[in-house]
This record gives sequence, C-alpha cells and structure tokens, in this order.
Amino acid sequence: MRCVFVQFRCTPGQTYRVADAIFEREVVSELYSTSGDFDLIAKIYIPDEADVGHYLNDKLFDIPGIVRTLTTMTFRAF
Repeated sequence: MRCVFVQFRCTPGQTYRVADAIFEREVVSELYSTSGDFDLIAKIYIPDEADVGHYLNDKLFDIPGIVRTLTTMTFRAF
C-alpha cells in the first residue's frame, strides 16, 4: 500500500460536515483539522494496484463542500 496525505479546503462553515462525510467513507487512516491554508488533512493508504488519482477521485473528491485539495505522495521512509 502507498501512503498519501490529502489536504482539504472546505466551504466556510462546512468543515465539520465534510470531515464527517470523509470519515464515513472509511478510506482514511487518520483525519485532522489544521490551521493555515487548508482545513483538514487525511492520511490515506492506497492499494498498490490502484491508480492514486482515480482512487481519490472515486472515494473522496465528490463530497459536497470540498473547495480544493492538495495531495502529497510519500516515498520510502527513512
């Protein structure tokens, strides 16, 4: 499995609703609220055989209230 981090910017006033919807999808390992340019950050493990873009698009990015996302790919741990 490949680990990615996805940051979410939400429509103002919708962060808790978006967080609940993300959590209900049962695809994130960890989900946190954050300060700064984005409202939430999720740690997600993508199956090796899955295309990262398609997986995230199909599993998460259709949630209403998400304005923008930023996906950070990870590589070998040190």
